[in-house]
Amino acid sequence: MSDFADLADGGRRLAPDLALALSDAPDALLLAVIPNGVPVALGIRETLDLPVRALPVERSDTGAVAPTIPQVEGRTVVVVDDGVETGSVARAAAAALRASGVGRLVLAVPVCPHDALADLHHRYDLVVAVVKPLGRRSLSWHYDDFDTIDEGQARRLLEGTHS
Repeated sequence: MSDFADLADGGRRLAPDLALALSDAPDALLLAVIPNGVPVALGIRETLDLPVRALPVERSDTGAVAPTIPQVEGRTVVVVDDGVETGSVARAAAAALRASGVGRLVLAVPVCPHDALADLHHRYDLVVAVVKPLGRRSLSWHYDDFDTIDEGQARRLLEGTHS
């Protein structure tokens, strides 16, 4: 049996721990990694009424690159994705957001293997994960329904949040 029913379930299961972590940050902003971070962020929003915006990340054979994000200076920003496998997207997002001047940087993912946590704790002020396996596996292994979406679907879902 998998850890989560689907991507939104991963977000719903993250929400209580994230609520505790953000209890002192009512102005926190969720940045959902496009595309699969969006259903996770929407699952979180079922519990936490926080604004959510897109975080586009370019992926290639040479790695991941995230753009600088406007209007995050001094804010608590939460990067939301479907999980961590290699950590390349999480590292790219952290670098771009630190360059954008965030006040506090949090990574919220349903799955983050132990071997990635040490590195990510140096890049993020806090890492919130529900499942922290000892070894890496494909993220799809952790979900009963790992129904990935494309960028267009992710952006349409975000448009429906009015944030």
